[in-house]
Amino acid sequence: MRQLHPGDQVDHYQIESVVALGGMASIFRANDLRTSQPVALKVPHPEAECDPVFFDRFHREMEIGKKLNHPAILKVFDDGRHSRIYMVTEWVEGRLLRQILAEQGKLPINRAVWFALEICVALDYMHREGVVHRDLKPENIMVDSSDRVKIIDFGIASNAGSRRLTFGKLSHVMGSPDYISPEQVKGKRGDGRSDVYALGVILYEMLTGRAPFTGSNPFAVMNARLGNDPTPPREINPEVSPQLQAIVCRALARDPQNRYATASKMAWDLSHQDQVAVQVAPFAKSKDVKKQSWDWVRRFLHLAKHS
Repeated sequence: MRQLHPGDQVDHYQIESVVALGGMASIFRANDLRTSQPVALKVPHPEAECDPVFFDRFHREMEIGKKLNHPAILKVFDDGRHSRIYMVTEWVEGRLLRQILAEQGKLPINRAVWFALEICVALDYMHREGVVHRDLKPENIMVDSSDRVKIIDFGIASNAGSRRLTFGKLSHVMGSPDYISPEQVKGKRGDGRSDVYALGVILYEMLTGRAPFTGSNPFAVMNARLGNDPTPPREINPEVSPQLQAIVCRALARDPQNRYATASKMAWDLSHQDQVAVQVAPFAKSKDVKKQSWDWVRRFLHLAKHS
């Protein structure tokens, strides 16, 4: 199959423009000739269609997308047989949260909390449907003109009842280094609490204008996550209340058992901040965690290399 270009037609979709070019697929804005409504088409590059790992991943993303039906999650349409491999989704007018953060740095407190609440509601629905995103980050959150969010890109999500997929490329195994949870670094598949951790990182970034962990390379970032505590948000942005800081710190707990068990519990705290207990020490210390962290990163790299 040849690469599509604006002006081409595939089945009943007229390609209008290129929205994004990725390493394995392109996203186009298209017109549905049956309804005259805009849609987005995600079309694998011709060489990627022959990659069995990518093929499985792409179909997993379609399978999950068709299963989910929530206003804060990008809708994937099931419109019958296709003449080639592609995915049809709703068209969303908006920007990525990453673009907003790049332009504005930290966000006003109320707006950051609003986005976090919107994401919590979507995560709660998703997790009750047996889906864990596993790659939640500002690049995978769309924001429309009314500040409503859409979670996108379920390429490495896990789906209850489906077989586990592994990927040879490190980025596919681990998600994004800035947002991956400590248990995923340790080689575990992760559950809903892993998405809660990623949301904690996003909320920290929205409140402070920077990620909680940094390093000279992705592996240093992962090691920092396992062995260090981030700077408390209030030390960077004094406008963050002690209660909101406590929420962020609980979402970022290294041990999943100390984290919010569900996104709905985090949402409740965000909506009732006056009832949140304030910690004297924002982050609990763990003995010998720094000595063990590089061992976990090395083990993770070994698993990723041989997956």
